[in-house]
Amino acid sequence: MPQGVLYMQGLNRIYVANGEDGKLTIFAGTSFSPLHTIGFSGDADNVRYDVEARQVYVGYGSGALGIVDLTAGARKVGDIPLDGHPESFQLERGGTRIFVNVPTAGHVAIADRRARNVTLKWPLPGLRENFSMALDEDEHRLFVGCRKPAQVAVLDTNTGKILAQLDSVGDTDDLFYDSALKRLYVSGGEGFLSVFQEQDPDRYTYLTKIPTAAGARTSLFVPVLKRFYLAVPHRGAQTAEVRVYETQP
Repeated sequence: MPQGVLYMQGLNRIYVANGEDGKLTIFAGTSFSPLHTIGFSGDADNVRYDVEARQVYVGYGSGALGIVDLTAGARKVGDIPLDGHPESFQLERGGTRIFVNVPTAGHVAIADRRARNVTLKWPLPGLRENFSMALDEDEHRLFVGCRKPAQVAVLDTNTGKILAQLDSVGDTDDLFYDSALKRLYVSGGEGFLSVFQEQDPDRYTYLTKIPTAAGARTSLFVPVLKRFYLAVPHRGAQTAEVRVYETQP
């Protein structure tokens, strides 16, 4: 069962993490033929790419980020241990930190991708099941989507302090920050999209609530296309489909 997908345009490669067998499979971007397979202990999930180091990070198992080096083929070169299975995580561009949601531990782990260890753990008081995440690196803000209660927490990436808590869609799984329009897009299985408008880095207003479909919580925002893609699952009379939304000022 594919859990995480990453496409690298410059390399023309597709990286697919499989939750069922714990493998990361690398496909050719044109022919879709498999090129490499890297095994993990199980439940391979989210996938991210470190452009500078040419390394792929895979969240997997009962608690680790696996590191795959691409400079000499594709091979696993290490792990960053965590206190539980990682959900969404984000790599900062201007530093070495990785922000990782660890819902079973109830915190956001801050890992150093050079030292390959966790340096800080930011608790989320009163919030549980922190699954989705987005990063506004320019304004030093981390957005963490939680399911219990259904809120987005806004954290200062310098201190880990929670600056705001925004009531949002239930059963969130994906969250994106639109730096051009200064907006947050949150998809959730409750059946709608929450859209927030940033007034300043500490203040956000609920812009709109867009009805979608039950269980439609997996999504992708593509800034260059100004489009938001939402996966709708097949449930009873509900047809499986991908819905496309255009972002507008």
